This record gives sequence, C-alpha cells and structure tokens, in this order.
Amino acid sequence: MSLAPTCPRQILPGTVQGTAAQRRLRAISAAPILALAGCGDKQSALHAHGANARRILDLIWSFSAIAVATWLLVMLILAAALLRRRLSETTRSPLEIDSRQERRFARAVGSAIALTVLVLVMMTIASFFAGKSIASLSGTETLAVRITGHQWWWEVRYPGDDRSQSIVTANEIHVPVGEPVKVELDSLDVIHSFWVPNLAGKRDLIPGRPSELTLIADKPGIYRGQCAEFCGYQHAHMAITVIAESHEAFEAWQSRQNAVASAPGGDEERRGQQAFLSTGCALCHTIRGTPASGTVGPDLTHLASRRALAADTLAMTPGALAAWIADPQSIKPGAKMPRIALSADDLNAVVTYLGSLE
Repeated sequence: MSLAPTCPRQILPGTVQGTAAQRRLRAISAAPILALAGCGDKQSALHAHGANARRILDLIWSFSAIAVATWLLVMLILAAALLRRRLSETTRSPLEIDSRQERRFARAVGSAIALTVLVLVMMTIASFFAGKSIASLSGTETLAVRITGHQWWWEVRYPGDDRSQSIVTANEIHVPVGEPVKVELDSLDVIHSFWVPNLAGKRDLIPGRPSELTLIADKPGIYRGQCAEFCGYQHAHMAITVIAESHEAFEAWQSRQNAVASAPGGDEERRGQQAFLSTGCALCHTIRGTPASGTVGPDLTHLASRRALAADTLAMTPGALAAWIADPQSIKPGAKMPRIALSADDLNAVVTYLGSLE
C-alpha cells in the first residue's frame, strides 16, 4: 500500500492572534447581553405591578442615584487631589507643612462627614416613610390567604367559614386584580422567605412566629416568586406563582376549587385511583372526595388545574408527571416524596387519573 505524499498545512501569519481576537470580541459582545438578561419582566423588582412593589422600586432608584452621585463626587475629588499633588511637587518640599492648606483639609473632611450623616439620615427617613406607606395598606384587605413553607414547596390555603370549605392548593396563589390580599405566612420546618418581587418585598417565614404582608396586583398576569432564604438542598427549586385575574375569573376558580375531586370517568382512571389509594400515595396526599387524607405532601384534589409540578420544577404535562411519580429523587434530590414502586401499567393509570383532577 502506497502512501500519497502530503504537504504540510501552511499557517498564515496572524491566524492564532485572529482567533484569540475573535474570542475576545465575542466575550465583549456577550457582556451587554448578560447584563440585560437581568432586565426581564419575569421575577424582577425593577418591573413593579403593585403598590407595594412601586414604593420599593422608588427606594431602589433613589438609593442608586445617591450611590452614583457619591461615587462620581469621590472620583472627582480624588482626581483633583492627585492633580494638585502633582503640580505642588515641583514648587515645594513634601515635608513642608502649609497651615492654611491643613485648615482647608480639615474643613473639607468635616464637610464630607456632615454630608455623609445628612445623606444617611435622608435615606433612613425615606425608608421609614416607604415602610409606613406599605404598612398603611394593612387592614384594607378583603381576602386572606395562608401560606405555609415546607421543604421544598408552598402550601396555600384560602380559609372558609369552616375547615371543610377551605380551599387548599400548592405553589400557586390566585388573586383578583386591584384587590388588596392579606397573605399570612408561617413555616413548619426551617426559615423560608416569601418573595414575589413584581408585587411586594421579602418577608421571612420563621417557625412559630407568624407574619403577614399585603399583595396588590395592578393588572392581570402571572408573577413568579421564589424562596429568598436558603432553606436546604432544594432551596433553588422552591418557587411560587401568583396568578392575578379578573374578579369573574377568580370567583370561577374559587367555585371549581371548592368542589371535591371528580369521580373517575373510565376504566383507566378507575384503575389509577385504585392504584393511588392502595399505595403510600394516599398516606401523604389528600384528594377530597376519596379516602386519601394525608397531610405530609400537597393537596392533589385539583392537581391538573395547576401550571407546574414540584414547586415550578416541572411543567404540568403527562410525561413530567409520570417522571416525577416514577423517580422524584432523580429530579429533586432530597425531596420528602419517596419513590413508589408501580408497574408500568399502574403508573400510566395513575397519571391518567391525576390528569383528570381539574
């Protein structure tokens, strides 16, 4: 076998440098994109859609303006001092003391201290009045929602006249547009922090110390929130969604949520219900209208009406639901939900049954 002669590939001058330059150019061009990625409307305190969030946004811009002005002033003074020092080095010895200059320095330092104190006082006063304005909304609410933090999901309860009339769901809050909503917060395990930046500020959930805040949504929309206090391994996968809708849509949602779970409508759904009730699922979850009455995990009475699974970790689709039931630890390691041994046919039946619970 003969080998054909090959010619060495010519390396053009500047090729390596050109490649490195291209990489630098791409990095530089990507920087503005990464910076602007934080300006999206989703889960952003810079896009206020409620009265509380607007007051906080006003503080953010005020404090940012003060910080920028302070930085510019410091840089200007520093540049003037460096320039003055450079000019003075040619006229006198650095060991020579100018009493008039020392007095000017003392007055400048004293003025800077006074200005700093004044700015801090002004910022404190602005924070106080913003907090007072936010607190003034308390007591005007016509709707109450109780939020309980768990590792790692949110229990959402709308109290009724008696416990049997309470609406219980998970990881989603429905509110009517333009109506103040009282959110009562508590935790049953560790410290969590409730934060929907488009609508309000943060509020910690400390076990045994209930707190509350007021939410107001100015317009219909879906607003994402997040646990803002590190609460364990799956802290990043503990999101909550606020769905603001018209009064008519909210009342229709309430009416559907007040109903018990629909009865299975076919053989596959009946098999799924039987598989659900005969395994450990019924020991941890509640499905109103069935013997399942567990309180360890989320209420599943109207599971299929929700937008996501596992505190917004997965979209609400049959495939995602099957994956979550089959092996939750591979999706959300450390979650309290164990793996339940189900045959393929039983798993499909359970997914079909849960998918009918709207």
